[in-house]
Amino acid sequence: MKRAIAVIDIGMTNKKVAVYDEGLRCLDAVSRSFEPLPVGDEGLPAHDLAGMEEWLLERLAELGRRHAIGAIAVATHGATMVLVGPDGRPCAPCLYYTHEPGPEFHERFYRLAGARLPPGARVREELQAVTGTPELSAMINPAKGLFFLKERFPAEYARAARVLSYPQYWGFRLTGRAASEGTYMCCHTYLWDQLRERFSSVAEALGAAAKMPSPLRPSWEVLGKLEPSVAARAGLSPETIVTMGIHDSNASLLPHILKGRGRDFILNSTGTWCVLMHPQEGYGFEPGELGKVVFFNRSALMKPVKTAIFLGGMEYETWGRLIAEASGRPAADPGALAYPAVLEERSAFILPEVVPGSGQFPGSRARAVEAGREYALDDIKAGRAMPPFLRDERRAMAVLNASLVVQTTVALARAGLGKGTEVYTEGGFRKNADYNALLAAALGDRAVYLTDLAEATAFGAALTALAALEGGPGGLEGLAGRFDVDYQRVDPLPGAAGFEAYRRAYLALVGGAGE
Repeated sequence: MKRAIAVIDIGMTNKKVAVYDEGLRCLDAVSRSFEPLPVGDEGLPAHDLAGMEEWLLERLAELGRRHAIGAIAVATHGATMVLVGPDGRPCAPCLYYTHEPGPEFHERFYRLAGARLPPGARVREELQAVTGTPELSAMINPAKGLFFLKERFPAEYARAARVLSYPQYWGFRLTGRAASEGTYMCCHTYLWDQLRERFSSVAEALGAAAKMPSPLRPSWEVLGKLEPSVAARAGLSPETIVTMGIHDSNASLLPHILKGRGRDFILNSTGTWCVLMHPQEGYGFEPGELGKVVFFNRSALMKPVKTAIFLGGMEYETWGRLIAEASGRPAADPGALAYPAVLEERSAFILPEVVPGSGQFPGSRARAVEAGREYALDDIKAGRAMPPFLRDERRAMAVLNASLVVQTTVALARAGLGKGTEVYTEGGFRKNADYNALLAAALGDRAVYLTDLAEATAFGAALTALAALEGGPGGLEGLAGRFDVDYQRVDPLPGAAGFEAYRRAYLALVGGAGE
């Protein structure tokens, strides 16, 4: 019987188990969501690790009765670490990275993080140069999440025997083996020194470096086999292998790296986060980039990936909901006719950021602007104010899509968009025809394509498991001929000649932060 591959895909909202055959066809999939667990007097939101583990093993058992699972790969969302005690179980809450501890917390973090730097160093920029990590809000930098636990849960922090990245935590629970992996440890964590290839001075200052496994290993290597008691709970063979695990955005990038050898492209991976990833041959920032929201992570092939992010999906959902409430109609694509007036009049704008400090405009406040008057997002939500254009569903959706495209163009530039760079839109925004057509118009001669990978994260993770399962000499790169990706070119939106002037007006309102 041929062996199947199970992919555990843990997103912030949905958790999924999918099964692929050796031909990389998806055979089965189940999913559900989990509510956060409130922790402590503040009700801090935490991941329900125990509930998730029980559900995952039940689903593996269910799927294993229908398919001969021979390998398991884990992909997870970013910015999450787990403290594991001597008993192999979590010894501290696994908190949501969206929690914002406040400005004083961030100042304390940078005092600690900069304590080992030379006197007079500009801490944030020096750390960015060394670790590839920019300053992000809340606890989106995982080192800040560890610092928060160290301050708020000191006994639990001290008890930790291991500090594991999220995919590797799940691999540890499945196999009993601990490791660190490149796509996750190098993704805006502050924990890995990308110049010296070792844990950073920040990891050392936190007392975490000695508790994190080293060296970094590739995502497609075998972590181990299922621990016998886990295999029994999941109804699978104890010979089932588990790979190292992979960061979800890098799983989405992997198929395009394998298929696009020699092509210069940026993957615009869209969902709650829009993650714009540009594979590179070497590591290093250009003059003027330090201090901007641009970073380097690492691909499954352990090569640098220049990256820029913003909460595009969250922006779309937040404002789309308000537009639907104000207009009395569901949010929908407004059609090409709505754009010329919006772009040429330049009187209505939706400005970021819904989560302050999370994207390309860290100094911007979430608000709408119409005819020079500002309307704060919080006031609109509370019904204290309402810009008139929000009541016109078609016009409002055109304004929203224009905002998303401006943010995308800024992120593309930060990721290193060149004259011949192709852009591939994947994920949720692939279905937003107006967004892609306006983006194509904004980029001029640079081609924008839609991909046909409906579940790119799970597919990319399946590739890592297949490479491990087959153990061929070509590893991941040997799989390039085993699958196809269809790239459909997007036609530019007609009537978008006013976009560049609109973009300049937009950037002026956010203080020119995108220049």
